[in-house]
Amino acid sequence: MSNDNINNNVIFEYHDVTASDTLEKYTKDKLQTLFTRFDFVIRADVFFKTENTTSDDTGMKCGIRLSAPGPRLFAESSHNTFQNAVDESINELTRQLQKRKETMKSY
Repeated sequence: MSNDNINNNVIFEYHDVTASDTLEKYTKDKLQTLFTRFDFVIRADVFFKTENTTSDDTGMKCGIRLSAPGPRLFAESSHNTFQNAVDESINELTRQLQKRKETMKSY
């Protein structure tokens, strides 16, 4: 998938967070790997929000919903930085996509 394609297929939403080109580029770079490795992924919706937490290690929340054949895939995590939250969400989605790919092969 070309880089132009990923721009059309990634939607960002911010809740109580200022939009950030740097954060979007970081997230798109990470998502590019998923789009390339799992070519059945059609679109990603990325949600950033802050939440009040008692821990300094959480509060920056990233949720990513992927559109692909079958049930929607979703992962969300909360960390001290949005980048860490993106990384964990991507790791979780990679696990889910791997399972989905194995299921799809069996048909």
